[in-house]
Amino acid sequence: MVGIVLASHSRALAEALRDYTRVVAPDAPVAVAGGMPDGSFGTSYGVVSAAIDAVHGADGVLILVDLGAAAQVVKMVLDDRADPLVCMVDCPFVEGAVEATVQAQAGIGRDAITESLKSLSHLRKF
Repeated sequence: MVGIVLASHSRALAEALRDYTRVVAPDAPVAVAGGMPDGSFGTSYGVVSAAIDAVHGADGVLILVDLGAAAQVVKMVLDDRADPLVCMVDCPFVEGAVEATVQAQAGIGRDAITESLKSLSHLRKF
C-alpha cells in the first residue's frame, strides 16, 4: 500500500488532517511531518525524513505539503534520498490527503494516485 506523508508547518494541523483521513481510510498508512522537533512552527528536514521512513514500503510514498516553504524542505530531503519511490505531489492539502488515503487503502498504485491528485489543482469548491 502507498504510504502518505502530510508535511506541514504545524504539527497540530497535520495531526488533525491525519485524524480526518482515518475516518474515510482507516487502514491507509499516514505519517505526520509537522512542526519542528521542539514543537514550534516550521518544517524540519529530520521530521520529514523520519515520516517517510515510517510509511515507506514496496509501493512507495507520496508527500503532500501545506505551503511552499514546506515544499522546499521536502525537496531537500528528496534530493538527498534520491529514491524514485518517494515523491511530492502538488495538490490541495486537505482534498489531496483525503483522495490519496482513500485510493491508497483501495490498493491503487502510486503513479495513478499521483495523476489523480494533480487533477485536484483545478478543483472548485463552488
